[in-house]
Amino acid sequence: MLTKEKQAQLQALVHNATKEELAWVNGYLSGLLGEGLTTASSNLAVGAPQKLTIAYGTETGNSKKLATDLVAIAKQKKLLTKLVSLDQYRLSDLAKEEYFVTVISTQGEGDPPPAAQKFYDHIHRSGFQLPQLKFSVLALGDTSYPLFCKAGEDVDSQLEKLGGKRIVPIQKCDLDYQADAERWFQTVLDQVFQAGQSNPVEQTKPTETVVKPAAKPAGKTIYQGDILTHFNLNDRGSKKETWHIEIAAEGLTYESGDSIGIVPKNDPVTVAAILSVTGIDGATEFAYKSVNSSFYELLDAKLNIANLSEKVLERIGAIIGQDLKGASLDLLGILQKFSIQSKETIEAILNVLIAQSPRLYTVSSSPAAQGEEVHITVARDIFWIGEEKKYGRCSDFLSKHQVGDQLSFFVQKNKRFKLPAQDKDVIMIGPGTGIAAFRGFLYEREAIGATGKNWLFFGEQHFATDFLYQTEIQNWFATGVLNKAELAFSRDQKEKIYVQHRIKEQGAELFQWLEAGAYVYICGKKDPMSTDVENALIEVIQIHGNKTEEAAKAYFNELKDNHRYHKDVY
Repeated sequence: MLTKEKQAQLQALVHNATKEELAWVNGYLSGLLGEGLTTASSNLAVGAPQKLTIAYGTETGNSKKLATDLVAIAKQKKLLTKLVSLDQYRLSDLAKEEYFVTVISTQGEGDPPPAAQKFYDHIHRSGFQLPQLKFSVLALGDTSYPLFCKAGEDVDSQLEKLGGKRIVPIQKCDLDYQADAERWFQTVLDQVFQAGQSNPVEQTKPTETVVKPAAKPAGKTIYQGDILTHFNLNDRGSKKETWHIEIAAEGLTYESGDSIGIVPKNDPVTVAAILSVTGIDGATEFAYKSVNSSFYELLDAKLNIANLSEKVLERIGAIIGQDLKGASLDLLGILQKFSIQSKETIEAILNVLIAQSPRLYTVSSSPAAQGEEVHITVARDIFWIGEEKKYGRCSDFLSKHQVGDQLSFFVQKNKRFKLPAQDKDVIMIGPGTGIAAFRGFLYEREAIGATGKNWLFFGEQHFATDFLYQTEIQNWFATGVLNKAELAFSRDQKEKIYVQHRIKEQGAELFQWLEAGAYVYICGKKDPMSTDVENALIEVIQIHGNKTEEAAKAYFNELKDNHRYHKDVY
């Protein structure tokens, strides 16, 4: 209970406060009480901040520029807002949207721009409803054409037919659109905020005051996921293949910075060839490490039958009486070359093969933004043995999947690679597939409305073909989620330029960020990248901190000791 004096102070505060101020106080007190406690004094809480998606369809760039400006306005008002181009918008997400604004122009004979055609066609198909959707359309056009803003009108009409509710009526804009668009968008924001205040979130009353930690599950949870998206991030002409894969799984829990583990299956063509060469039925059982399994199960997923190590080749050679030292043979090649068909010999060979091990991939998503989905970024490993082209087992396995395929995986927690508090600045250094972790980090920071600054260093071979997640990075930069971005494309000029060179070039400001308390993260290949980056950071500290080499190393070690320097390298 409060004393009479405190009661009087509280009553005076409540009496003089506005509705918005009371909402803020409620959230502030809930935050204080939320650390392990649940308050039962009230069963209503002010609605959580609404999330808004602004999607644009453009040909000349006007819709994109305007949409970017609107996102900036929304973020100034602390509204969690996502910007996306309609040609990259995943159509299945429309059923999950709550507040959705589209900025779309009209081309030719009332047609949508090419970048919006897929979205336009999708919403005009029957068979689904969007009862939860609250939407508004900002249509750009030219009044000198008879079908002024026709594409926008079509989208507005069709979203209503699908069950969506307008936030505010459509706004049609002529060539001089900026002022009208911003006034219209302000009415959109007013409606969104009013809806958030008038629809409080019902909270269940607690059965206990103290929240007990959940019991830890035994072993790893194996998720059965469905592949939603699968495409090569590299453009035509690139020497690389980098696959972006999105997987949905019911009940999935993870955090940005974690990894998922995937056990690859062997190439089905190779498996079929082994069964044919040996003449042994796939259902025939073999004992592997004292456990019986069918021949097919062992070949399909349990054993590594490709890219055999020297030690494994040596052991197989001892079994068949052949010198396999230096040989570039897989299991199929050995069976074919030496015409091995004896079940006993094959069982002995199987027992010296190594069990198929899981490969770990750092997640490139955030549950705060993607929910029960996890995204990964996979570089297909291509190498040569003599004149024969070879592929990494798991990356090749994943590259051959298609949308709709199922995939088993588990989550590998990484407690040492987590974002700091929302108000802390973050420096992210991720060349190549190292960008994966930081795509997840940026989605996380955007989704939760983090106030700390974000600085990304990214590198690859060529700007035109290898700029992974280019559109997303540009959108984050345009909307202020990403404050600085330094790019290094090593093969676009005579002298190779890597991220460590960009670090040195930005040394003065980077050291200022460190002095202000920024956290540093590195993700990507261990050698030589992470070593080169660490040496560059120490050099920056030495030069711009006016320190000796030993003092600079001590400063760098202090970053580690204070958990302000984190690595996820492989």
